[in-house]
Amino acid sequence: MKRLLFIIPAALLCEILGGCVAPANVNQPLPVSQTALSSSDLFSNATPPVPVMDSAFAMPVNAAEPTDVFEGRLELGNTASNGSLVVLRDDYGFFNGGDSPWKHLAAFSFEFVQDGSYLIPAQQGLVYTGSPVWNYIVGPGRVWTQSNDSGYSRAAFPFALVLRNQNCVQNGEMTFLFSNSKSPNISNVRYQITQETCEYIKFNLWGQIAATYTPYSVANDATIKSNHEAEIANRLPTKPISALTTDFPSSGIVPSNLISAYQSQQDITTYGFVINGVNYVGGCQTRYGDYAFCSEMRLPSYSTAKSALNGVALMRLGQLYGPRVYSQLIRSYVPQYTDGGDWSSVTFDNTIDMATGNYLSATYMSDDFSTPMSAFKNAEPYATKIGDAFSPFPHQASPGTTWVYQSAAAFILNQAMNGYLQQQQGSGADIFNMVRDDVYKPLNLSQGGLTTLRTDNSSSGEALGFIGLFYIQDDVAKIAKLLNSDHGMINGSQILDPARLQDSLFQNSSSLGLLVPDTGTPVVPNTQRYNHGFWARHMTPAEFPQYGCSFWVPYMNGYGGITIALIPNGATFYIFSDNSEWDYFNAVNESNKLAPLCP
Repeated sequence: MKRLLFIIPAALLCEILGGCVAPANVNQPLPVSQTALSSSDLFSNATPPVPVMDSAFAMPVNAAEPTDVFEGRLELGNTASNGSLVVLRDDYGFFNGGDSPWKHLAAFSFEFVQDGSYLIPAQQGLVYTGSPVWNYIVGPGRVWTQSNDSGYSRAAFPFALVLRNQNCVQNGEMTFLFSNSKSPNISNVRYQITQETCEYIKFNLWGQIAATYTPYSVANDATIKSNHEAEIANRLPTKPISALTTDFPSSGIVPSNLISAYQSQQDITTYGFVINGVNYVGGCQTRYGDYAFCSEMRLPSYSTAKSALNGVALMRLGQLYGPRVYSQLIRSYVPQYTDGGDWSSVTFDNTIDMATGNYLSATYMSDDFSTPMSAFKNAEPYATKIGDAFSPFPHQASPGTTWVYQSAAAFILNQAMNGYLQQQQGSGADIFNMVRDDVYKPLNLSQGGLTTLRTDNSSSGEALGFIGLFYIQDDVAKIAKLLNSDHGMINGSQILDPARLQDSLFQNSSSLGLLVPDTGTPVVPNTQRYNHGFWARHMTPAEFPQYGCSFWVPYMNGYGGITIALIPNGATFYIFSDNSEWDYFNAVNESNKLAPLCP
């Protein structure tokens, strides 16, 4: 079972703050109490009986600088037959039956370079493996020396298994010993996965496997190092969530209240609160203690991509080419529009507003969880996916009049924006790459956050748009800050259309989008709306008597329990969980103690 802790251990705090290294005058390895994964453990051929505490993968506070340098390729042995598995949840029976790729790591062969005590994968972001089940994201780790490692240096790094064609992320770590002068030059690699943000698949997977280390100079190693150094240097200041009480001593804020409404706190992956440019983080729990690389933990976007990718992309196009972009017709850029429905007058705006007029049912979320939508979501080839996005949904209302949430509509819009961009910039243009280069890179998002899920299980496929981003905590905080505090500006340049951004954040009373129909929960009528890819709730004194005024709280929402709330006092609350719980009202209330929402 996952544990939720509010006091962050020293090792985790070091990782959050960029890592701890030995003092400059330390030349010899310092004593380290190593109770798990000793050098004899890592050179043993015995099968590990159970997972260890995740802290065994963390660089100790008193570890010395590494005495060896790792650069070259790390390749694992026969992953298809290695590992032990305990399935905790499997809603669709994927793990039923005999042995299968579901129960093992995908083939693993990655290049790394070392920069001081950092171990940096040459390829970050989503890596398509060819496995029928799993793709990878590998993150930067650490290298250090311990006195009890028989003269070897020790390395550890985070990785994630990403379900093929889906946004599920299973987070794990790997560790090993290596040497530039000893034989063998590498130990076995210990790995384990004890955490996920994936409501319908939960498991522990662990093992120890033979590995090959092939040293050589990695191409562009200097660039890989400098990019990582820039990423670390440009991260937002970070503090543990408990520091809110010391940084705002007279406010009365209670950090635990931020998540007190969550009935299943063991299913919270991480959460945070951003205010005044500081990212206050709530740690990263697993079923075996705190994750060793909290600041590098990969978080799925799910439908927050409809805001952070599609919504941002359309605002960027509006800034580049003017507001005429919003009235462009889908049929002008996506030739498959004839496959179903009536798209003769459906605009980009209608589509991002979930108001195309083509749908099966106007009942809340009925279309997005329908059988035809499942077929669309599961399709990999572009030709199949774009056909499935149109064909099942008949014309039933005039565009712009009826809100019906559809992931297929977000995919269609992404392809239409791509077509529009190619008309402006040439056939080689790509809508995700535009957002990556014009928005994400200038924001200094993580190197691992600069890719997205695409069709055909291929980096050359088309971006999905409705899911498929992969964040770390810093990425979430920066995207939110761009939208909520910086008004779409980066380094003094206006990147996003400011008028469209104001509308998207419900700051324009004449542009409040469409009413979201009854969700089946006790909601005061007409308080929840959707506009330009963003949700919002109208907080009124009738429903929330602690406030003396009415205001809108826009937010991004993701499957399973993901919320990024852009509170109108400039604060942001984000939470990644996977038990179908979405609550930000307590966070709004706590933020009101720091920056009053009513005059």
